Amino acid sequence: MNAYAPILVLAAIAAAFAIVSVVIASIVGPKRRNAAKLAAYECGIEPLPPAADMVQRFPVKYYLTAMLFIIFDIEIVFLYPWAVASDSLGWFGLLAVALFIVNVSVAYAYEWRRGGLRWD
Repeated sequence: MNAYAPILVLAAIAAAFAIVSVVIASIVGPKRRNAAKLAAYECGIEPLPPAADMVQRFPVKYYLTAMLFIIFDIEIVFLYPWAVASDSLGWFGLLAVALFIVNVSVAYAYEWRRGGLRWD
């Protein structure tokens, strides 16, 4: 049980922090409610009344932004462990990361070509 004590302490601290943050935010936060604050916010598009036969298309810009986030998020998640263990991986690790960077660069080039990096 002693091996799990630090994990349990960390989980208790994290849970306490989450609960205390929510309680303090509800106490200190503003209490005025209006229709604009209570309305659903959907990526800058005005929400439509719910109907079974109504289909609303989202602009491609939202998907390009999501794709851009995924590209860079995955790149960072996989490059950190490689940077830590790069000495022990040798040439195989360097080749694997080079192929990974080429793969990510293809997605980046597609995103650039589709206009996902323009902030208009």
